[in-house]
Parts: sequence; C-alpha cells; structure tokens
Amino acid sequence: MTTNRLYQHDSYLTEFTAHIVKRSQDGRRIYLDRSAFYPTSGGQPHDTGEIAGARVVDVIDEEHHIAHIMSEPVEAVEVTCRIDWPRRFDHMQQHSGQHLLSAVFLELFSAPTVAFHLGEEISTIELETPSLEPDQLEAAEREANRIAAQNRPVTISFEDSSTVQGLRRPPERSGTLRIVTIDGLDRSACGGTHVRATGEIGPILLRRTEKIRGHVRVEFLCGLRAVACARKDFRLLAQAAAQLSCRPEQLPELVAAQREALLAADKRSRRLAVELAALKGRQAYAEASPEPSGVRRLIERRAGGSIDEELRSLALSFTEQPSAIFTAAIENPPSVLLAVSADLGIHAGETLKKLLSRFGARGGGNARLAQGSLSDRASLESLLIELESLG
Repeated sequence: MTTNRLYQHDSYLTEFTAHIVKRSQDGRRIYLDRSAFYPTSGGQPHDTGEIAGARVVDVIDEEHHIAHIMSEPVEAVEVTCRIDWPRRFDHMQQHSGQHLLSAVFLELFSAPTVAFHLGEEISTIELETPSLEPDQLEAAEREANRIAAQNRPVTISFEDSSTVQGLRRPPERSGTLRIVTIDGLDRSACGGTHVRATGEIGPILLRRTEKIRGHVRVEFLCGLRAVACARKDFRLLAQAAAQLSCRPEQLPELVAAQREALLAADKRSRRLAVELAALKGRQAYAEASPEPSGVRRLIERRAGGSIDEELRSLALSFTEQPSAIFTAAIENPPSVLLAVSADLGIHAGETLKKLLSRFGARGGGNARLAQGSLSDRASLESLLIELESLG
C-alpha cells in the first residue's frame, strides 16, 4: 500500500490517526497507511514527533512508502501521531524563505539556485554565479524582506509535467507535480512543507558567502532563527563594546585603532629584541675564551622554536668580531644556523650546504650566515660534531 502523504496537502496538520500496515521484526521501523511526517528529501530534514507515545527519530522516503524509525517498539495497530510543531514550523520558514530568496537572486542578478541545504542552525543556497558583492547581498536581503512583508499567498497545486508553465526550474520528473507558488514571484516543483503566506517566513537574514566549485554559497536564516541570531550578535557586540568602554557602533573604528597600536607595539618589541640579542652577542664574544687556534666559539642550543631575526642578530653580532664561529641548533624541528666572522676565510653558505648534503638535507646562505633543516635529531647531533671542528 502506498503511503498517503498528508503533509503534501496540509503543512499545518500536527495531529492525526493512522494504521500501522507493516513493521520490522523489532517493531522500531513502522509503516503507516497515511502520514503527516515529512521524510528527509530535497534538502529539508525529516520531521520528528511521536507515534503512540514513542519518539520518532527518523523518517525515510522509500519512494512509494514512508518508513518511520522509532526510539522504541510500537505494537499497536491504530495509532495517534503528533508532529513536533516547533521543528516543523522552523523548517517551513526556512524552506519557504529559500524559495523566495532563490527567486529574488534570479530576478535581480540572473543567479539561479543549483543547491539548497537546510541545516540545524543555518541554511544555505548555492548560486550559479562566480561572485557576489556585498552590496548585491544587501540588495537581495532588502528585496526578500520587502516581499515577505507584503504577506503574499503561498499556495500548493498539483499539475501535469507536460502542461505546467512558469516554473523557475524545468521539472526533473514527469507525471503529476506538486507546485509551490509564491503569488506574483515564483513557481517551483517541490515536495517540502511551506507556510501559507510570505509574512509567516518572518525576517530574512543573509550571512556570510563562500566560493565553491565556481559558484557562490550563501548562508541565510529566516523567522525565529534570524531573530535569535540577531539577538546573539547584538549581545556579543554589546559585551565587546563594554570591554572597550564604547558604543557597539564605535567598535569597528576603535578596534582598527587598537590593532594599529598593537602592530606598532609588536614592531617596537621585535626591534628591541633584535637589539638586545645583538648586545648579548657582543657580550658573549667578550666572555668567550679563545681556543688554541684563536677562534672564539659559541654554541646555542634550543629545544624548540625557529630560526628567527632575534637568533640571526645574536649570531651576526657575535661574529662581527674577529675569529668567531657561532652555531645554533634547534632540536624540534631539527635545524641549524651557522655564522662565521669574515677574517676566517670560511664561506658559511657553501660549508653548511656541503655538510647538510651528507645527511640528505638541504640549506644554504651567504658567506657570513647560513641555515638548514634536517630530518631527525640524530642527524642534527652528527652535524654539530662536524661543525665543532670548523675553524
């Protein structure tokens, strides 16, 4: 027996009686002779609710039949069923809002909708356009809300695919089609649940966009979702404004000023760190004892980090003095820095590059300063032994 789909005729039906015509052996998968539960389809998630007091956790479209997946076995034959209305109405607002938005984007910017997803928190439409500017997004949002406020009727009709006219997209099916019409704006073949008039969609809020597969994906929220999102956004803005002792509308200018000040302070801090490292390098040279060859050597070991400007400054200031060799070794990730004073006649870049090649590693630099990375700590330790004999 084919399931009589009550939701196709009345999206506002929330309670009904039905007969179970088939069930799985464990009683958790049941089939009704008629059902108002919407199954996951067309980008819209399934309804939830109760059948004979048991919770409906999933609704599956099996072409001619609808399977209801239950939280517990249902043994009755005649059952009373209730739809979770807040979830149903939320889906109605989002889905009808999608039809309205798709028509608006097509009318304003010739951007047809190629995909729709109704999520738990946000919904998206994918538009067949390579880009969408912020002013276009705002224009679409204004127009969609203007039409919603006109409270245009949203009607359901059943028409033959061979004679149907005025559809936003050509039908993908033949035979009888269920047509959802927004008066004077849109006609689309659709099996989903919808509101009676655009005013019930409520406010329509467009959020971020992203480029995907040469198209643009637009996030949107309708109705109570949009209200909740706007309230959350304002609360966050108010909290941020309170931290900075300003009004929410002053945040962009104040944050930009704070960012510039932070960048300037960071730049000064890094410059001072480099200058301090240079001072430490000269001090380390003065404190280092010359080897029998007259070379003063400094080996800097660090457990982790990177070869940064501060470390290079330390190396160069140490080797600005005569007969000096500076080596820095970072264990994680394994890397090495070599600096030599000009009077030693050693080319740091060529020397380090040659040594690194023995370990299958790469690196290089100029006559005074060079660096490279290795694959493992053991190779690093072996390289340091080689460098100790340098000079």
